[in-house]
Amino acid sequence: MNTKPLEPWQLEQLRSIGTCVVASTIEFFGVRLQNTGFTKSNIRCMFPERPSIAGYAATARIRSADPPIEGRNYYRRTDWWNHILTIPEPRVVVIEDVDDPPGLGAFVGEVNAHILMALGSTALITNGAVRDLRQVQATGFQMFAGNVSASHAYAHVFDFGGEVELGGTKITPGSLLHGDLHGVVTVPLEIASKIPAAAHEIIKRRQHLIGLCRSPEFSIEQLRRAIDETAIKA
Repeated sequence: MNTKPLEPWQLEQLRSIGTCVVASTIEFFGVRLQNTGFTKSNIRCMFPERPSIAGYAATARIRSADPPIEGRNYYRRTDWWNHILTIPEPRVVVIEDVDDPPGLGAFVGEVNAHILMALGSTALITNGAVRDLRQVQATGFQMFAGNVSASHAYAHVFDFGGEVELGGTKITPGSLLHGDLHGVVTVPLEIASKIPAAAHEIIKRRQHLIGLCRSPEFSIEQLRRAIDETAIKA
């Protein structure tokens, strides 16, 4: 079983595919249940006009409703930066806000986005809040979040480098993630290198069905036959 990080050109191939097609391709390989491995609708893409992202998860957990046990400055906890650097590039920072409800204060805004970019990260995924949307949008950094907040409140990292859960999905450090305007999916490393080729086959089959639907010679019987043939090939 191959669980090594992808080569840069393989990651680029993966980024060229939409997240919906990646999700369908993972279903094609049958490596997990079809109702798992993707974030729910409470995690939404902040910059939907951006292309897909793909990278490896660096994880942390935060709180924002109450002050940290020690230290007043919310940038004070910097040792988690070392954890980020242990993850292969490109990195995607995944932060679970454990407050109930999450998202009172935003941990990542303009300054932290620049810090994470300097540490080789291309995106953030959190069930909590983000802020400074216009400033972060101008950087090219992507964010997926549960909500936005004007304040960081008492947002602070209290734990990092372990399994996190957000949007109904469990994510471990080093997990390969793919995301776009539709949300985020985890990509099993054992099939990751096979996804681009299989995805293009799925796209071709979809286009065949769409072309048939748009044809002036369309008929339900033709559509049924085409769907049966597609199912057999899959």
